[in-house]
Amino acid sequence: MKKYLSSIFIILSVPGFFLTESMAQSTKKPNIIIILVDDLGWGDVGYHGGNIPTPNIDRLAKQGIELNRFYTAAVCSPTRAGLLTGRYPDRFGLRKSVIPPWSDFGVSTDEVFLPELLKAAGYKNRAMLGKWHLGHVALKYHPLNRGFTHFYGHLNGAIDYFTHKREGELDWHNDYNSSYDVGYSTDLIADEAIKNIKSYQAQSPFFLYIAFNAPHGPLQAKAADLKRFGYDASKPVFANGGKEGYEGRGNTKQQTYAAMVNNLDENIGRILATLSNLKLDENTIVLFQSDNGPAPNEAGSSGILRGKKFTQWEGGVRVPAIIRWPNGFKGGWKSEQVTGFIDVLPTILAAAGVKQRPEKPLDGIDVLPVLQQKQSVINRNFFLGDGVLVNGEWKIFEKLEPNAGPKRASDLLYQIDKDSSEKNNVSAKYPDVFQDLKEKLAPFDAIKAPLEVAGFDVGKKGFVAPKEWKVAGFR
Repeated sequence: MKKYLSSIFIILSVPGFFLTESMAQSTKKPNIIIILVDDLGWGDVGYHGGNIPTPNIDRLAKQGIELNRFYTAAVCSPTRAGLLTGRYPDRFGLRKSVIPPWSDFGVSTDEVFLPELLKAAGYKNRAMLGKWHLGHVALKYHPLNRGFTHFYGHLNGAIDYFTHKREGELDWHNDYNSSYDVGYSTDLIADEAIKNIKSYQAQSPFFLYIAFNAPHGPLQAKAADLKRFGYDASKPVFANGGKEGYEGRGNTKQQTYAAMVNNLDENIGRILATLSNLKLDENTIVLFQSDNGPAPNEAGSSGILRGKKFTQWEGGVRVPAIIRWPNGFKGGWKSEQVTGFIDVLPTILAAAGVKQRPEKPLDGIDVLPVLQQKQSVINRNFFLGDGVLVNGEWKIFEKLEPNAGPKRASDLLYQIDKDSSEKNNVSAKYPDVFQDLKEKLAPFDAIKAPLEVAGFDVGKKGFVAPKEWKVAGFR
């Protein structure tokens, strides 16, 4: 008997023994990495049949779970806000517009952000890297006052990729300080992510929210990336609508955009390779998603889907999304669960074993049971804003949608599980379904926030940006 027990002890004590390593890994809280990209369309990734090479994103899709019915808001600030709060952005006045540089709006400090909840669960390091876009005029809106322990990136959207300026002033920061780092913003954000992973690994678990500004305009790519897509220096660069030119424009928008997306993919690959090399990938949740569909007139593709950014057509709000967590669930399959940006917070908290929830009720749901294949589907209605609701089978447009380009008729119903391109309005064929969904939509459309962000151009005239976008200057 002693000999038998001794043999077991020897086996279990061997360094790296598979059983003990797996058991140890399974008891640890997972590291969490959210990779949010900007204006990447459904048809811009290889695994959706896109023409731009995205081998690293495609590999992630094979390893993880394709979230085939993942929805966002139609523009970026609302998506970011909903992702970090688990609540529809309508509840705090941020659905129809982003937060422009001249706005004093910020997401209410009454809203609890994801990193605040992770802090209480033992996540010591919680970094926000890249594009913030949730408020910049007061320190109370700064990432370091919303639960993050580190911030590296820009407060506004649409910065110059090389100078890192917005409205003529440097918008690149390291915590509260200006950063004068030189380089292409996509590269710099990935560099910082890799640096943070290496630094934080000894104090796992950690949380990284990596919000790339690519491939959002202005369309700018590095010379080496442009050359891979046929750039010819002897030919002119694409016209910029009469505006002052930006560094990094290729011969065409399509060429420049492809170079940007390919560079983005390479940098995502660098981050994933770092996790693998450090043997952190098995117990790291990686969520990849776009914030909305591709911007009109900037070379992005919605693929088979109808519409683009600013609209509630599928191409504006249904985005490429993948989640991978080898220790938590099996990968290599495609989920048809209706899910989206508001579900990120409750699902991440459940995966991390975090019991605490905000006092205000969440709109998002925990979809972990579906990801773990313990439940086939969770039936739910998902509000897409402005009179639009979608569920597993149907999608209703109850009224005219502002900013949708060519006007469309109201009272639209699509059997969306069979008609993802939204070609056939079946409201006349299924009047009872339409009426039922209209009644379910009404409470969402009735949401009113005490304060709403003003229209994009309100306050623009005469605006002068603060020196290096110093937040303290607005106090």
